[in-house]
Amino acid sequence: MKYCQGTKCHEYKTKDRIKGTKGSKSYQTRRRSHFYYGKNNFCSLNCQNDWFEVNGNRAIDHFGRLTEPKKVMADSAWYKDYTWRRSGQGHEHYFINDLLGERKPITEQQYDDKTYCHDSLVYDKLAKEITE
Repeated sequence: MKYCQGTKCHEYKTKDRIKGTKGSKSYQTRRRSHFYYGKNNFCSLNCQNDWFEVNGNRAIDHFGRLTEPKKVMADSAWYKDYTWRRSGQGHEHYFINDLLGERKPITEQQYDDKTYCHDSLVYDKLAKEITE
């Protein structure tokens, strides 16, 4: 069992936070075996937001504040997508690159394969050219 890390968790007035015996009851931080927010550190989104409000700037300064924008260049901007069609008509699956304005068709199996990436298309094309 572990405690919620929210800085105000004990201040929220819910029945599950009431602990103690008659005459000495208090609201206490939630204690659970599993939390659903913030990588299992917070009992609610409110508690996660409360923690970030107090500690967010220090955490970002500690782990590294961005001082310039991150970029994804055109050759790395490929992602899988599909166009939904009615049942029985089959969906259209493809790699798409919005920066280049290109779309390359793939099969549903390639779409579902988590390891299949745009580079796989390039290798497949090269292998086909070599064997021909």
